[in-house]
Amino acid sequence: MPDHGPHHGNTEYLSKALLESRERWRDFAMLANDFAFETDAAGLLSFFSPADAFGYPENSLLGTSGVALLADTEAVALFNPFRPTRNEMRRHVWLRDATGNVRCFAVSVRQLVDVAGTAVGARGVAQDITTQSEHDTAVAGALRRGELLEHIMWRMRQEVLAPRMMQAILEALMNALGAGGVVLLNAVTNLSSESLLHAAGTTPHAVLDRIADAAAEDSTAASILTSREEHSVLICPSYTRFGESVILGLWRDRFGRPWDSEDSALASSITAIVGVVLEHETIQREMAHQARTDPLTGLLNRRAFFEGVERRIGRSERDGLSSVLMYIDLDHFKWINDVLGHEAGDDALCRFGAMLRSIFRPADLVARLGGDEFAVWMDGSDQFTAAERAEQVRIQAKTLFRHFANGQEPEFGTSIGMACRAAFAGEGVDSVMRRADTAMYQAKRDGRGCWLVSADEPIG
Repeated sequence: MPDHGPHHGNTEYLSKALLESRERWRDFAMLANDFAFETDAAGLLSFFSPADAFGYPENSLLGTSGVALLADTEAVALFNPFRPTRNEMRRHVWLRDATGNVRCFAVSVRQLVDVAGTAVGARGVAQDITTQSEHDTAVAGALRRGELLEHIMWRMRQEVLAPRMMQAILEALMNALGAGGVVLLNAVTNLSSESLLHAAGTTPHAVLDRIADAAAEDSTAASILTSREEHSVLICPSYTRFGESVILGLWRDRFGRPWDSEDSALASSITAIVGVVLEHETIQREMAHQARTDPLTGLLNRRAFFEGVERRIGRSERDGLSSVLMYIDLDHFKWINDVLGHEAGDDALCRFGAMLRSIFRPADLVARLGGDEFAVWMDGSDQFTAAERAEQVRIQAKTLFRHFANGQEPEFGTSIGMACRAAFAGEGVDSVMRRADTAMYQAKRDGRGCWLVSADEPIG
């Protein structure tokens, strides 16, 4: 009988070595990956390790289609790791676990083929990269926001005036997010021409109405809304240190790409810059106002008044309108400063300025030229209208200054000189000013507390 002892021993040794090799391969595979799998020609799982991966009961996935694990089954048309058409390395796939949570895996898979080259299945391994993917997405989003912010800052540096800075910001944001239009609305007023602060692109009324509704709701966070015409609207509130509350709104039509969290993050990042530019705009506006305004009375100052008169004369020539320049000087005003003090004098000037605003039309130019001298320019007026207004000033001024009386004061009042400028007369600013000034001083010489219309001929 043949001796099979040694041969039998070799077989056991080879079997043991093979098992150890497979165990070693399995250990290495699982140390480097989160799970390994094999599928058959139909894409059914024939091997899955660890057996309880994804929270499913042990071995319960065997014999099931791997497609059921895909979070987006429509993505099968692009790549099916359980029935691949070619070998892939670290292809990103989103899979759903037994609890419904979605996780991202980097899958490396190889086709299994028979001797004829026909696909008979697949073998693969996968690593869970959900945390890394979320981090990479966040980094990519931050980089994109950084690039956009850098571009916007560059655009801003090309401009000097705040309104042009804001326009550069809105145009850059609209282009970066592929919006149909972007608007900046005042959040504390009803929708009107005054509430629309800035805009870029075109914005339908339905979108403006929806943004205005959101302003009324006093939302403090970015949100995505839908207009009555089914535009998709992204809104972001913004605030300034000066108490201004505004809403930045962008829109896309219903067939466009939906807004996502990255869009919201980008738009929200821009609102911080919007707030800064709004503050800058407010400061510029206030500086311009102060440069044209008398700080005590709030009326126009000398420079702003005569610049305005220059423009009004040009318009009067074109439109064929007559105009009147009125000079007003307060009689005995020095007594109030000397006897009652400068605080009382300031109060008197403020009250007189407010009185002038109440007498003359909003379109008239009313100014404090300095000290106790005031001036008014009236478009479309003649000497009869001017005389009527001058008489109102004379009477109301006497009543006003009784507030400062103590029984010892001189006769307070106003001396007023007026010069009428005829339509198409061709008379310049200097000539009208000299005639009005001369008439005012003549009124003082005639006893004060009266008004006088210049009878002088225009000076070339």
